[in-house]
Amino acid sequence: MALNGFGEPERIAALVEEMRARGVRAEHFAADLADPAQIARMMERIGERLGPVEILVNNAGIQHVAPVESFPPEKWDAILAVNLSAAFHTIRLALPAMRERGFGRIVNIASAHGLVASVHKAAYVASKHGLVGLTKVVALETAGSDITCNAICPGWVRTPLVEAQIEARAKAEDVDVEEAARRLLLEKQPSGRFVEPEQIAALCVFLCSPAAREIRGAALPIDGGWTAQ
Repeated sequence: MALNGFGEPERIAALVEEMRARGVRAEHFAADLADPAQIARMMERIGERLGPVEILVNNAGIQHVAPVESFPPEKWDAILAVNLSAAFHTIRLALPAMRERGFGRIVNIASAHGLVASVHKAAYVASKHGLVGLTKVVALETAGSDITCNAICPGWVRTPLVEAQIEARAKAEDVDVEEAARRLLLEKQPSGRFVEPEQIAALCVFLCSPAAREIRGAALPIDGGWTAQ
């Protein structure tokens, strides 16, 4: 298992050790997914150290909130690079080996914002809609093989990205963090509950299983009813 991302070194090391304790060959890489050259090097190193990628999960995401007219162009470029272009690059680099082996699973973690929009999130919504579109194209191009490509579209999950939005809202509305979280949920997610990371992981595992072989190009919401409205 290859993990890529930035974060606390201790937490990253613990994740790698947890995988190794389960008998999984695991390594962490630290490529900047906004840089195509670093992505290419990462994919090359994964192939050298762990073998060809059979299951690819694109899970990177960054966010910035602002009205369109005051949205910083550099933020737009960065969000599109990490949320959308990085997935394009990892997919294009993983596909040749998948085709050669006759098997592959690609799961793109999109968002409810890949299906619907919200104000002040132009780049995020555009990137996630683009990721859903990319998913469909790859699914069609691999339809005659045992390679599948699907997207998972989570609603609110209490990740660091969402925590930052909750904290900003708490400050803006002069309420505590839990009240800000409650208000955030009530606006979008009818269930009134956050989606759990483990629920997303379980759906991802299913999409990689033989039972999901004929699920191709789907954008599957796991959003507490958000996109049913």
